[in-house]
Amino acid sequence: MDQPEFAQSGSPYHSHLGIAVEEWREGYAKLVCETAPFHANRSGIVHGGLLLSMIDQAAAFAGLFCPFPGRVRRAVTLDLDCRFAGQAQIGGRLVAEGRVVTGGRNVFFARTEVFDGAGQLVAFGASTHRYRAGSGDPRGVPVEEPTPP
Repeated sequence: MDQPEFAQSGSPYHSHLGIAVEEWREGYAKLVCETAPFHANRSGIVHGGLLLSMIDQAAAFAGLFCPFPGRVRRAVTLDLDCRFAGQAQIGGRLVAEGRVVTGGRNVFFARTEVFDGAGQLVAFGASTHRYRAGSGDPRGVPVEEPTPP
């Protein structure tokens, strides 16, 4: 499936971490990350911040799908919780699957699970997101070019 324009470009922060969109449709997003040595914490395993970033981004994308070319939907995270269920090893693949649970005109709720390359659950979370102006509409808003600093 062709990914909407925003899925291909992503955000600079998530691109820096190596997080990419693998699948995206209404109410669902699947993100992946091939872990590298810079993802390690002091114990030599994947840092929890990477897992939390994947949970946040997969949940948000699940509620922000927009199939209209040249348009995008945006939101801010109001609440995010995470539970670590295992350890992820450096050099493996992580997969985060976010799903919208319910939502309204201005707010949506999502759940996300993160699995390691062997399919073991390593983290899960729930979050609340508020649409930014115009993004509650499934048609989104026109994509604007970023203004240079």
